[in-house]
Amino acid sequence: MKRTSPRRLFADKAARWIVTAGGLAIVASILGILFFIVHEVAPLVGRTRVTTEKIHAIPGGAALAVLTDEYRELVAAIDTDGHVRVAQIDSGEIVADAALVAGPVSPGAVSVPPGSTAFVVATNDGRVVVQRVSFAASYADGRRVVSATLPPAAEVVVDDAHRPVTRAAAQVSSDGLSLVVAGATADDALTLIRETATTNGMTGEVVRSSSRGKATLPAGVTSLLLDVAQDNVYAGLADGRIGWFRVAADGTPSSLLLSPLSPSPVAALTLLIGDRSLVVGREDGAIEVWFPQRRGADRSLRHARSFPSLRGAVRALAPSPRGKGFLALDAEGAMALMYSTSERVLWSGTAPIPQATAIAYAPKADGALVAGAGGAASLSIHAPHPEVSLRALFGKVWYEGYERPGYSWQSSSGTEDFEPKLSLTPLLYGTLKGTIYSLLLAVPLGVLSAMYASQFLHPSLKRVVKPVVEIMASLPSVVLGFLAGLWLAPLLERVLPALVVMVLVVPPAIILAGVTWDRMTRRLGARVPAGTEIFFFVAVLALVGGGCLALEPFLEKTVLGATFPTWLLQVLGVRYDQRNAIVVGLAMGFAVIPIIFAIAEDAFSNVPRSLVSGSLALGASRWQTVTRVVLPTASPGIFAAVMVGFGRAVGETMIVLMATGNTPIMDGSPFDGFRSLSANIAVEIPEAPAGGTLYRTIFLAALLLFVLTFAVNTVAELVRQRLRRKYSSL
Repeated sequence: MKRTSPRRLFADKAARWIVTAGGLAIVASILGILFFIVHEVAPLVGRTRVTTEKIHAIPGGAALAVLTDEYRELVAAIDTDGHVRVAQIDSGEIVADAALVAGPVSPGAVSVPPGSTAFVVATNDGRVVVQRVSFAASYADGRRVVSATLPPAAEVVVDDAHRPVTRAAAQVSSDGLSLVVAGATADDALTLIRETATTNGMTGEVVRSSSRGKATLPAGVTSLLLDVAQDNVYAGLADGRIGWFRVAADGTPSSLLLSPLSPSPVAALTLLIGDRSLVVGREDGAIEVWFPQRRGADRSLRHARSFPSLRGAVRALAPSPRGKGFLALDAEGAMALMYSTSERVLWSGTAPIPQATAIAYAPKADGALVAGAGGAASLSIHAPHPEVSLRALFGKVWYEGYERPGYSWQSSSGTEDFEPKLSLTPLLYGTLKGTIYSLLLAVPLGVLSAMYASQFLHPSLKRVVKPVVEIMASLPSVVLGFLAGLWLAPLLERVLPALVVMVLVVPPAIILAGVTWDRMTRRLGARVPAGTEIFFFVAVLALVGGGCLALEPFLEKTVLGATFPTWLLQVLGVRYDQRNAIVVGLAMGFAVIPIIFAIAEDAFSNVPRSLVSGSLALGASRWQTVTRVVLPTASPGIFAAVMVGFGRAVGETMIVLMATGNTPIMDGSPFDGFRSLSANIAVEIPEAPAGGTLYRTIFLAALLLFVLTFAVNTVAELVRQRLRRKYSSL
């Protein structure tokens, strides 16, 4: 016996090593991609850290309200003696000092308008005083120097009888010329004053005007608030209700809108950036978010969400200047950092200052200031991704300006006060919607055509048809998407009724053609060449399809009485979007059919010929043999083909991107578009700042795609193995 040559043995071993190394490299590459995606997603679940950086005593009494610069080097505080002092946090050195009113000043008489650096003080002699604080940073000899100035205070007489003003709110323009003031007196009367100043561009003359309006509140006022736009006044009441006035151009308030009664009085109010979320702190420690909503002349205050209560009465609320977060301080010194959109308590703890009475967010939102009788403390805040939570990503969220909670994806806007909407649910829905519509076309055509090509088609034709169908799989997705978006979508809008008729007419026509062909072949016998039936059926399909398309004008004119989109809207109330799920189903189904066909055809062809011959020998017809012997035996391969097609459709990007409106909506209508996970990644990733919440959320979408594909392939393999064991005995 001749021995195998060493050269061939070495070649066999080398080939085995190369194949093994290639397989391991593929596995390692996939795991590497998975680890990279997980590494980018992991920071989304990182914890918020709040640390104390500096603590120092500051001159004066207990601070009633505080402000700080963007570097948290200075603290501006107004205390009970009516002085505004700006001091260095490090040393306590006074930088600026101004006496606003003669003390003592009660805590409820001082407020800080949201979105501004100013103190508003209500006095006992009927006035409201507004003191702005201007911070500036400069560099000298490579060293940063932060300074502060106190411009002249603005003073408005609220009560001509000089009765005490118990609560006050104000908003002042950046140049200090325009001012809106709201003041409440002890008799629950609310006075609104608007002072404006316009400068003549030619002469430089400043023209001032003033208007005044009054209203009555039903209960004692515990807090007042003006929005940045100077158009809305909110009042917290002792009976737990919230009052809302609109401020007219002449300074008069609109009719009062009241929220429902609450068992706990309102203790503090603030508005989050954008003035669309009203945060309410109560005496029992409860913290709520309300949405002031306007629909034309109609207004409503709607309770959107509640946060876990603090231990004591809420004494101060400080909104973040760069997001929907806010700090809360209670009467017992407990603090909490919360985020409205995600409904998360990011951090909770105790104030580092004993008897803390005031808090303020830093302008960069990377820190805060806490002050009280024990001095002031600078806090560093590291909250990397506060917008993210399971509810925000997959649940219903009540967003600002919306009528009700819902799923929404809108990652960016043109304003800084935008509330990111990062729900992945519409993207998952769109992914499955596009996949299902494409498989509705691809699975029947792919599997049945594979069965016909394998079991019925003449071998000479099969040698042509199979390579042509498999070459279709190499068509670039971008070309199919381009054709679907620019050619198929407008065409389908015009001929969709004819297409519906075609779906109803073609099956009976094929059955009738089959019966006709069977009778012809029986009569003519061997004179009909084998394989020519395909040309007959193609001709029948062409005639039926052409006839249906020719009926299109008649259908729209006689049956519908209008174009199909118009009829759909008028009769069914359904809007027709030109780039919709049907277009995607046709285009993506065309891309998936070759894959299903190739794998299913191999599964049919690999059925042992002995099974087919045995069935035919026992008297079964060709059709009975295919459906009862070949189909069950090939079912594992057919199922694998469908699952591979499913994976191809789930991951498709360019066809979905170009053939749909790419709108992240959750609508089951086939006439609406959608946005898939893969298309969303392609659209959003170029504009996502590296390391930001949007960036990492897009990687989370990629991880979902990875997991979805892995799960589908795993289930498919388990089912395939089970089917294989079941039919292996045939």
